[in-house]
Amino acid sequence: MSQRPSGSGGPTTSRLTKRAEFLAARRGRRLNGPFFLIEALDRADGGAARYGLTVTRKVGNAVERNRIRRRLREAIRTVCGADMAAGFDYVIVARRELLTLPFETLTGELSRRVAKVAPGAAPKASRQPPAMPPSGT
Repeated sequence: MSQRPSGSGGPTTSRLTKRAEFLAARRGRRLNGPFFLIEALDRADGGAARYGLTVTRKVGNAVERNRIRRRLREAIRTVCGADMAAGFDYVIVARRELLTLPFETLTGELSRRVAKVAPGAAPKASRQPPAMPPSGT
């Protein structure tokens, strides 16, 4: 049960399960935000995107940590899984604010951050000089 379709027939995402996979993602890109930290590593294999969730004991008791995990899994399943780039490992380190954050805000923020990791993101595309029109006059 490691792979699950995200949404209606969309791409599949699988879960990171081993500690070594979580540690490997630390070598990748880090995106810090007010609600969570995302560590993303390009595996360069073109396989399905994988994700792992980390909710430390500093966040709250077991009930609160599990509720945060369930909210993040549901956000990935319904909305954000489609934004995850193939061949990347994502580790999402949650903060306590996710517990009371409205679900629409959670999915919007997570989608926005995950989309920044993709190779075709806007900042990389804007570095190229604009194409010159042909001068065949």
